[in-house]
Amino acid sequence: MLENLLQQFGYPAVLLGTFLEGEMSLLLAAYLALRGYLSIEGVVLCAFGGTYASDQLWYFLGRRHGRRILARRPHWQGLGDKALLLLRRHPDLWVLGFRFIYGMRTVMPLAIGLSGYSWRRYLLLDAIGVAIWSTGLGLAAYHLGAALETILGDFRRYQLYVFAALLLIALGFWLRRRLRRSAH
Repeated sequence: MLENLLQQFGYPAVLLGTFLEGEMSLLLAAYLALRGYLSIEGVVLCAFGGTYASDQLWYFLGRRHGRRILARRPHWQGLGDKALLLLRRHPDLWVLGFRFIYGMRTVMPLAIGLSGYSWRRYLLLDAIGVAIWSTGLGLAAYHLGAALETILGDFRRYQLYVFAALLLIALGFWLRRRLRRSAH
């Protein structure tokens, strides 16, 4: 049953998961690819699609409503100001690499849009950055999992427990982030 669900909804779940929250979704999907439920190539492609779509959405929201969005979220105001300062110094470098800095994934595209950065340039450089992130993190997680499996021996009989634990951890991170956002 779990196998059928993952085969039917696994890739759309990766796409949606990386659209909403990137790292944990990609790590969980890489584990599922290691277990044979998904292909790592499909996981990387879906992670690219979800992350790229999310970045583009936040960029265009920043262009149109950036100040209002930052004003509604005081916690983001400081991060947005920091992002704008960083962008002034090395704009292309930050467009390529912001997703590698935890906590900047949503605010940075918003700030990039707010800064007036060229949308054509953003489309291209963001695609390159997302491709590096999704491929690098996806393959690293996949191969690290394979190495751990070799070291720890066959834990196939525990895979349901491992999957459930990873799912609970991801849910915990999501709830924690959600509660922090609602508190601010």
